[in-house]
Amino acid sequence: MSAASPDTVTELEDRLATLAERGVKIIDPRQTFVGPEVELGNIYAGVTLHPGTRLQGARCFLGPGVEVGREGPAVVVDSALGSGASIASGYVEGAALLGGARLGANAHVRPGTLLEEQASTAHCVGLKHTLLLSFVTLGSVINFCDCLMAGGTSRSDHSEVGSGFIHFNFTPWGERGDKATPSLIGDVVRGVFLRENRVFLGGLGGVVGPAQVGYGSVVAAGQVVRRDVDDGSFVLRETRAVERQLRPAWRDRLQPRLRKNIAYIAQLFALRQWYREVRLARLAPDDVDRTPVAAGAAVIELAIAERRKQLARFVEERGGQAPSFELGELPRCPWALTPGGPDHVEWVQGLSDTQLEAGRAWLAEIVARVVAQADAVKPAPSPG
Repeated sequence: MSAASPDTVTELEDRLATLAERGVKIIDPRQTFVGPEVELGNIYAGVTLHPGTRLQGARCFLGPGVEVGREGPAVVVDSALGSGASIASGYVEGAALLGGARLGANAHVRPGTLLEEQASTAHCVGLKHTLLLSFVTLGSVINFCDCLMAGGTSRSDHSEVGSGFIHFNFTPWGERGDKATPSLIGDVVRGVFLRENRVFLGGLGGVVGPAQVGYGSVVAAGQVVRRDVDDGSFVLRETRAVERQLRPAWRDRLQPRLRKNIAYIAQLFALRQWYREVRLARLAPDDVDRTPVAAGAAVIELAIAERRKQLARFVEERGGQAPSFELGELPRCPWALTPGGPDHVEWVQGLSDTQLEAGRAWLAEIVARVVAQADAVKPAPSPG
C-alpha cells in the first residue's frame, strides 16, 4: 500500500485541527481519520473521538456528547449518531443511533439498522435490517437480522435479549433459499408509546423467522422459538424429532409465511408514518436531533424496500403474484403538532389516556389498510 501524499496528510491534519477548534475532543490526532467527504459541520462540539476512530461517508453525523472508540478502533460509515450516543468499538455502516443509544465493543452493524433512544447492545453483536425501539437491550454475542423489537417503559424496565441469541433469517427451501423471514418481537402500534410489558428472550437461544413474540413474554434460556408466542407467555417447548427424505429444491407453502411478511411490512408502514408525522413534525429544521431522526426514517424506508423485495421473490418462486403495497393517502396523525417541547421520550410518556387511544387507533388503521391492500392480491397456491 502506498503512503499517503504529503498534501493528503496536511489536509487531514487541517481538518482535525478545525474539529478541535470547534470543541471536538480528539484524543490522538495521529490515530484518527476523518474522510474528506465528511461534512465537518456535522461533527458537533462535545464529541469525543478516541484513537483508532475512522469517520467516512457524506451522511456521517455525530451530535453533541457522542463518544466513539472508547474500547478500541471504530469505523463509522454514513451513519448518524444522536446526542449522547456511543460506539465502544467495531464497524457501523448505514445506521441511525438516536439519543443515548449505545453499541458495545466489537459491534458489527450493517445498513438498515436503527437503535432508538437508550437502546443498547453489549459486546460482539451483529445487526442488519434490525429496528430496536427505545430502551431495548441486547446482551453479548448476538446476531439479529430482519427483525423489530419493542417493549418496556424505561432503562430499568426494558425488553432484553440474553447473550448468545440468534434470529435465524434464512430458510433453505426452493431453488436458492430466501430471506422472507422477518420477525416481530412486540410491535409498532403499541410499542412506540413506551407503555408495554417488557419481553425477555433467554440466552443461548433463538427465533426462527418469521415469527411473532408478544409483550410480557419470557422465553427460557436455550429455547429456539419455532412458533409464535402470545402476550404474557412463558415458553419452554420440547423440540419434536423430525427425519424425512427431502426432494431437491423443495418449496414450502405460501402460508403462513406470506401472512407474516405482510403483517411485518404493515408495521413498518405504521412506523414510517410515526416518524414522518410525529417525530419529524416535532423537530425544527435547525434542531440538532432532526438529522439522526431523519436518518432513522430513511432506515425504515430501506427496511420496507428490503422486505418487499424478499417477499416478492418468495411469492413469485411459488407461482404467485407479489402483494401490492401501493396505497393512496393514509390516515393522518390525530394530533396537531408543532416543533418544540420536551424531548421525544418525555413527550410520549406524557401523553394522556385519550391521546394514547387516538394514537394507537391511528397506527392500527394504517396497519389494517396495508394488510387489506396486500390481501387484495391473491397469489396462486403452491405445492408443498
